[in-house]
Amino acid sequence: MEKLTDDRVKSKTKKQTKKKNKTESTEIQEKKLECVTKNHEINEQKLINEQKLIDEQKLINEQKLFIEQKPDIFNNFKISIEINILAVILFMSALSSRFFKLDQPRNVVFDELHHGKYVSLYMKRTFFFDTHPPLGKQLIAAVAYLCNYNGQFKFERIGSEFSDDVPLFGLRFVPALCGSLIIPVAYQLMLELGCRHWCAALAAFLLLCENTLLTQSRFILMESILIFFTLCGLLFVLKYKRLNMKSPWALTYLIIASVCLTMATCVKYVGLLSWLLSLWIICRDFWVNHLGDKRLSDFTVFLCVILRCIITFVISVAIYFSVFFIHLIILNKAGPHDSVMTSAFQASLEGGLASITKGQPLHVSHGSQITLRHTHGRTCWLHSHTHVYPIKYADKRGSSHQQQVTCYTFKDVNNWWIVKRPEKNTLAVENTKDPDGIKHGDIIQLVHGMTSRALNSHDVAAPVSPQNQEVSCYIDYNVSMPAQNLWKVEIINRDQFGDVWQAINSQVILTHLNSTQALKFSGRQLPDWGFNQHEVVTDKIISQDDTVWNVEEHRYTKSENEKERERELVAAEMIPSKGTKLGLWERFWELQYKIIFSSPNSQNVHSHMYSSEPLDWPLMVRGVAYWLSEHDNGQIHLLGNIVVWYSSTLCLLLYLSFFAFYLLRQRRQIYDLSLDEWEQFKTIGEVLVVGYGLHYIPYFFIDRTLFLHHYLPALVFKILLCAAFMQHLANIVKAKLIPRFIFHLSLCIWILSVMYVFKKFIVFSYGTTPLTSKEVFKLRWKDTWDFIIHKP
Repeated sequence: MEKLTDDRVKSKTKKQTKKKNKTESTEIQEKKLECVTKNHEINEQKLINEQKLIDEQKLINEQKLFIEQKPDIFNNFKISIEINILAVILFMSALSSRFFKLDQPRNVVFDELHHGKYVSLYMKRTFFFDTHPPLGKQLIAAVAYLCNYNGQFKFERIGSEFSDDVPLFGLRFVPALCGSLIIPVAYQLMLELGCRHWCAALAAFLLLCENTLLTQSRFILMESILIFFTLCGLLFVLKYKRLNMKSPWALTYLIIASVCLTMATCVKYVGLLSWLLSLWIICRDFWVNHLGDKRLSDFTVFLCVILRCIITFVISVAIYFSVFFIHLIILNKAGPHDSVMTSAFQASLEGGLASITKGQPLHVSHGSQITLRHTHGRTCWLHSHTHVYPIKYADKRGSSHQQQVTCYTFKDVNNWWIVKRPEKNTLAVENTKDPDGIKHGDIIQLVHGMTSRALNSHDVAAPVSPQNQEVSCYIDYNVSMPAQNLWKVEIINRDQFGDVWQAINSQVILTHLNSTQALKFSGRQLPDWGFNQHEVVTDKIISQDDTVWNVEEHRYTKSENEKERERELVAAEMIPSKGTKLGLWERFWELQYKIIFSSPNSQNVHSHMYSSEPLDWPLMVRGVAYWLSEHDNGQIHLLGNIVVWYSSTLCLLLYLSFFAFYLLRQRRQIYDLSLDEWEQFKTIGEVLVVGYGLHYIPYFFIDRTLFLHHYLPALVFKILLCAAFMQHLANIVKAKLIPRFIFHLSLCIWILSVMYVFKKFIVFSYGTTPLTSKEVFKLRWKDTWDFIIHKP
């Protein structure tokens, strides 16, 4: 019994001992785990501290590079200059190729016809209208002014010979300089993208040997200026992204980028596409590097957003306004293009309409003789003549056979109308000091000055726009079609100029009383029986641009006798006394409106023999003939380096294929590239591929005549991508000897072929080499290339 008790005691003691040992073992393991955790936290903290020290050291180094040191007593002047010899060589090569025989040929080449004419108008301070912003022309005009150009040369046609007093070198200087600067800027841009020096040099070399860029840089054209400012803006955006707000120079780079990109926009509105690309880069950088940084407070992030918005928006708007204000201040004289603008704008210019409208009565009244101008869109005046609408139109519809009313694009005595109150029978203004002014909402009749027939409308379909109602001057044929010649005056800008109808200032809608439809310029041309003048109709939609009219010329009727009135209309001349004033802001907004919603007819013609479609551009299906010598077949033809074009197109397709391939492999957890290599490959696509798409795809949706030179901004991005992709291929084959040798050999052959084609077709860029028809045909490497040759 005692033995059994001892065994139980021993067993219990063993269990307690095991439990105690197990508890001690668990405690030891927990202590070890705690120590490991503490060590891990310590290591993490060390890594964080080390990274902070590295970042702080980088910041200190950058600040040392960019912040001026305090001068000491013994060394007051210290200049540190870093020169990249390769970039200098490329720049000098570009200068020599762009400026070689720059004043040859001494003939008007292609669009020099337009841009040169605008520069001449700047010299004479004569207003002109262009759908593109004016900065490029202003820069060229500034150099022309320094060269004492007087602006007297008339750019009448392509091929016109310049007179000896035209400083042609000065006129072509700015495009040539910008075309030369494109090369070193592209070199720096590639370095900023993380490419190696040989890759950046290759990109600059390809641009140097691109014949289209050479051609565009040698004449009074805008593309080289546009591309230069675009690449500069993008370069400083990438510099800003690299510094990532860790240096005081980051904001400086962002300011410079905003200035350059806005200047690109002020050369051509295509620059807006570069702005979109840069905003994409800036916003993505902010999303990745600031919103994801937990060390930054919400307030700091908010301040970063506000600061970026202020810099990009305020600077851009200020530069854009300044460019147009300078444009409007310089061009203060009337010219051939001011008819595109409203009457108020024209009257604010010296000479032209201002000399006619000075001194004319302000308020339109009963008995006023007026010309009614279509305010917005095409410039034309309400017009009538003795001819009537045909009894039947070509589609067998009948007409009212009343007197025709049209919109005529020229000044003419038949543009004059007399305002009449229906209840009055006289037309003369009895009291010119206190006339019977027409107010908003008044009912009037408009009597045609030369035929004395009233403006009328019937429930008859218009000749060319049958969905609208015909407008005529009423002839009483003694049939059951009484006159419907009452019109209601609605002044749409009466908040600005008051309820009384004013000449020049008031914009009115004339609503037909019987049909409650508005008098409208339809924009369509009448057939031969209407002398191809523009159709006037009435429309149920009252408020639209084409129903707005304004009085341009105005005088009071002095005589009741019809013959005397006719003589007044034909021979009367206004006596100038006071000019019409229109503020700078009003002129600026009107010019913006006209640029956006108006375009010259020449830009909407689709039948030009050298026009092309966006699908033709990547493979250079068609070039553009710029100039042909009168003495031989020497000519200037916009044609690119076919090796560069086809290679860059192939590289674009290969890049997209590689990118898709890498993404699929990464999805399968297979990583062919290191993290740094993948980030660089992706960054190149985000900048260059997106830039190419932004500058190319929109042209598929533009309804206007397009030429090969519209593709050049997109081409530059594609060429830079080609060089970057070559570096990627070099990285792939660098580990293996035979593939590396084959790649380097192929690269050398490719570069030599680029140089050969550049030299072969350079005769089309300079136009100074006499060519025979046989030599020209030898250069026709594609059947779609149409060169011009003289007939034997």
